[in-house]
Parts: sequence; C-alpha cells; structure tokens
Amino acid sequence: MGVTGIPEVRPGDDLAALIAAAEPGLADGDVLLVTSKIVSKAEGRIRLAADREAAIDSEMVRLVARRGTLRIVENRHGMVMAAAGVDASNTADGTVLLLPEDPDASARRLRAALRETLGVDIAVVLTDTFGRPWRNGLTDVAIGAAGLRVLNDLRGVTDSHGNELNVTVVATADELAGAADLVKGKASGVPVAVVRGLPQVVLAAGEEDPGARALARRDPASDMFRLGTSEALRQAVTMRRTVREFTDDRVDPGAVRRAVAAAVTAPAPHHTTPWRFVLLESERARLELLDAMREAWETDLERDGLSPERVARRLRRGDPLRRAPYLVVPCLVTDGSHSYPDERRATAEREMFVVSAGAAVQNLLVALAGERLGSAWVSSTMFCRDVVRKVLDLPEDWDPMGAVAVGRPSVTPAQRAERSAEAFITVR
Repeated sequence: MGVTGIPEVRPGDDLAALIAAAEPGLADGDVLLVTSKIVSKAEGRIRLAADREAAIDSEMVRLVARRGTLRIVENRHGMVMAAAGVDASNTADGTVLLLPEDPDASARRLRAALRETLGVDIAVVLTDTFGRPWRNGLTDVAIGAAGLRVLNDLRGVTDSHGNELNVTVVATADELAGAADLVKGKASGVPVAVVRGLPQVVLAAGEEDPGARALARRDPASDMFRLGTSEALRQAVTMRRTVREFTDDRVDPGAVRRAVAAAVTAPAPHHTTPWRFVLLESERARLELLDAMREAWETDLERDGLSPERVARRLRRGDPLRRAPYLVVPCLVTDGSHSYPDERRATAEREMFVVSAGAAVQNLLVALAGERLGSAWVSSTMFCRDVVRKVLDLPEDWDPMGAVAVGRPSVTPAQRAERSAEAFITVR
C-alpha cells in the first residue's frame, strides 16, 4: 500500500511525525518501506550539483568500473552502485542528494520514533534504486533496515523433491523493496509504502538485528567478480585491436591520462622509469608533426628510388594518424642504464630498455581499450626521430617509439580469429 499525503521533506524535518500524520494505518507486523531520498533530505544530505564529483569521491572507497564519466564504485556503506548513490533526481534543480549518513541507524531511529508515536511494532526498510549486472532495468533494494530478517537462510532445508538446499539465501529485504516500489514509483510523489501480511519477517524483541549492511557486499574472498575473473582479465588484453578509422568525437584527455597511468606500471630495468608520453591534444600540434614527418619520409623514399606511385602508396600507411582526433607519442629514455665497453653487452642493455618501452605501449593500448577507445600503434616516428624531437621540442635523449592514434572507432573491428599458442611454444 502506498502512503500518500507526505509533503516535500526539508532538512531538519521530523520524518516520523510526517509519516504518522499521513495516517498510514500501521499495525504490528507491518513493514514500512521508505525511499532513502526523503531520509537524506531530512538529514540535510544535500549538496550543490557542481560538487557532485567531489561528493562521489568522498563517498567512494573503491572504483569498480568506469564508462566515460559514469563510475560504478563501492561506497563507504559497502554497497557497489553507480556514483556512490549520489543522485540528482527528486531534488531541487542544481542540487544532488547523498545517501543517508548511516542507513541502518536512520532506520532504527525511525522505527523507534514510530513505535513511540503510534505504539506499533513494525520493521523499517530504507530503499534506493540500483542497476544490476547482466540484467536490464532498475529496481529498488534495501540499503537500511531495522527490525527485519533481511536474509532468509534456507541452507540445509530440503525442497519438495527431498533435495537439500546448499546455497539458497534469499534477500528478503530486497524483495520487499522491489515490491514496494510498484506502489511508490519514481515519479508519483509517493515515497513510503507498507507491506502487510508477512509478520514472520519482523524480528521479535531481543533478536539480533544485523540491518541491511548484511546485504551490502560479499566477503572479498568469496566475491568471484571483485576484480574480474581470469577470463575477464584475458579479455582485457584481447579487446585491444588496431583501429584505423575513427569518428570525429572528442577524446577525453582524462581517459588518456588514466591509460598512461596504467602504461607506466610496465616492468623496467634497474628500477628505472624509461617511459615518457607526449600527448598531442591540439589539431595544430598533430598536423605540424605529421606534415614534417611526411616530408621527411617522402624524401627518404625518393632517395630509395621508388616511383611516385609507390611513394604515394607507402605514405598512405600513415593515414590512420591523420584520421585520429588524438595522438600519443611514447618515448624511451635510458637514464640509469649501465655502460659497457663491448658491443654485445651494450646492445643487450639498450634492448632491455626497448622491451620495457614496448611493454608500456602495450599497457597503454590495453588501457585505452578499457576506456572504449580505439587505437593504432604506427612505427613512423622511429624513422625520423630528429624531426620529431625538433617539432615537439623534446630533449635529445628522448627516443620516439612510434605514435599511437586514439579515438572512438567508427566501425566495430572484425572478430579476431583464435590463434593457438602451441605454434609459438617450445618446451625444454
């Protein structure tokens, strides 16, 4: 049953008094389900919309996933949800709402106040809207509870066929929250509902009350999806595809910087940091570099005696760099390398640093794929390093190691055929 007649809630309002005044007809054994937003308003958990990202940061303890500006995070209540629960709906324009400071404590206070005001023994559930992994659509779930058996543990019970249940633990509080949302709704202005007829889910006096925090998260040791399965980690690598056609969409510089942060976790010799990344974010900088490189490349090809047609065909290999809205030039520096008097060891020493640079570039490409950005590594800067250093005003000891075109793919890359590793393995 939806409870109507509750006015707009403001900071400092007595929520129990407002609900009691709406005459919900509460009886012993009822479950009162309250949209968390009105609790947040009463508790003054209101912030300016301009401070939304800072509010998410303050509520977040772990980043789980990011898609552009959308962040799925674990908040300090232990819930994994979009934007840590910071929400701009059902609040005044220009403001956002944070979740209640302590949802279980809020539910306990509301339950106690209604018992004192109305003389009823009920359970109270605070609800909020969640998306769910692997399923479309939103539903309400319990984020705070008092006086309720939030979980119904059926492990050890036998079913109608005599089979013992081994893993079935029903999220009763979430089922109640979802049912109540059918009569509350997101746009109806009915923030409270009553469920009647399930007195068995209401805790008796003296019973332990775990609150909704018992629902909030699995123990990390048993959470198969906390960091992704090994299959997902392999998928992260194979997601990286060479993309040569891009849309005109702007590339988020923050996404590239996050990818660079992943790149610089590459292994490196002698505890050095032999990577630098030049980010070409302006069209002027990109064209100035590409024009100078093209001129140098064309001169080399003509000196090689290639026909004009072959020269033009070779030059077209650099077109992905021109079509990309963003370029990254990874560079190798060999600060901290060891000096050897013989060519054999000196060559091996440099090769160690080159391998490290390659690992950093691979990290960059994989991380860009994780940001839903396409990329193409093109080696051309390695063939005209002096030109690149001059145009980009780089130190003489920075060696450009190709260039990475970055952008939104204009077409989905073709499916990669599976390649057996056996052809590339030698066992001794």
